[in-house]
Amino acid sequence: MPFEFHIDIIDLVLKGLLIGILASAPMGPVGILCVQRTLNKGRWYGFVTGIGASISDIIYALITGLGMSFVMNLVNDPQTQFILNISGSIILLFFGIHCFRSNPTKNMHISGTKKGSYFYNGLTAFWVTFLNPLIIFLFMALFAQLTFVIPNHPLEMSIGYLSIIIGALLWWFGLTWFINKIKGKFDENGILLINKVIGSLVILFSLVILIGTVFNLYSIHY
Repeated sequence: MPFEFHIDIIDLVLKGLLIGILASAPMGPVGILCVQRTLNKGRWYGFVTGIGASISDIIYALITGLGMSFVMNLVNDPQTQFILNISGSIILLFFGIHCFRSNPTKNMHISGTKKGSYFYNGLTAFWVTFLNPLIIFLFMALFAQLTFVIPNHPLEMSIGYLSIIIGALLWWFGLTWFINKIKGKFDENGILLINKVIGSLVILFSLVILIGTVFNLYSIHY
């Protein structure tokens, strides 16, 4: 066997998929752009918009992971991990509340019907996402909460980061499929509903992990 994994690789892959979905799901500017392009230009123009956003997200995920690996190499003990998990849960809880209460259509710009190339649609989505570095704080919260970053395991972490990309692409693929199916009935209220559902799920997820960590209902070790 050429490679030997020293951690639960299935667990890491599932975490990566979940991080990719949670990082992509909130209806921010690129989410609105994806919905508009799906409605006005077609499903695949919406999907390449999601691809562009995913490329930007993985860049910030790598930056976040490298920084956290450095910190965890310097301070690596159960108490520090406990604090990271609690901090990540609290940050993600506030993010979920913000997501639930926000109105992503408030500053929405109407997307034109001129299609342009797939490359152009993907590139513009990349820049919209890349110019919002606050995504790093969301990745920090998710990485800490799920104990995703594992220093000195480059092969396993490469698979984990690949899982983040796949999770993000699964979200954009599913979202554009759904919007395309109901586009005759989809409006701004649909966007608000999606955002509230996502916010509720993030709140629930963060509370479950927070309570589990505080009361030591589970532990994660590699």
